[in-house]
Amino acid sequence: MSLFLSSYENRLDTKGRVSVPASFRASVSNEKFAGVVLFRSFTNNCIEGMTMSRMEQMAAATDKMGIFDSELDDLTAMLFADARQLAFDVTGRIVIPSDMLAHAGITDSAIFVGRGNSFQIWNPDAFRAAQEKSLSNLRAARPNLKLGE
Repeated sequence: MSLFLSSYENRLDTKGRVSVPASFRASVSNEKFAGVVLFRSFTNNCIEGMTMSRMEQMAAATDKMGIFDSELDDLTAMLFADARQLAFDVTGRIVIPSDMLAHAGITDSAIFVGRGNSFQIWNPDAFRAAQEKSLSNLRAARPNLKLGE
């Protein structure tokens, strides 16, 4: 299983390329597809990223929904119709499509944020604000994870 940890800020070059963090590239090294899958987040102004095998798991999960379910239509439009397969170039960079950059408000720098089985790409300032809000929410809720044995 691929695991995406930590946060890394990288600059976009003049051609719109950005280096995917080395640890994220290492997380996909055993995958059939040597790259990542990205789509616009529908919960935040950021870009969602994952491995192709994780995307296949999401496809399997949508197969369990009702075939004529209106939520299925919306979900598959965002997950699959919007998704882009981006292969790494020889130096580990990708070109994030301009519509995705606009959605996330990314212009010259992007922050890659590990989320366990997936990751997000944010405008650095927007992520810092969201991170502070998350910290405040967690301090108030004090969730308790139960780890299985």
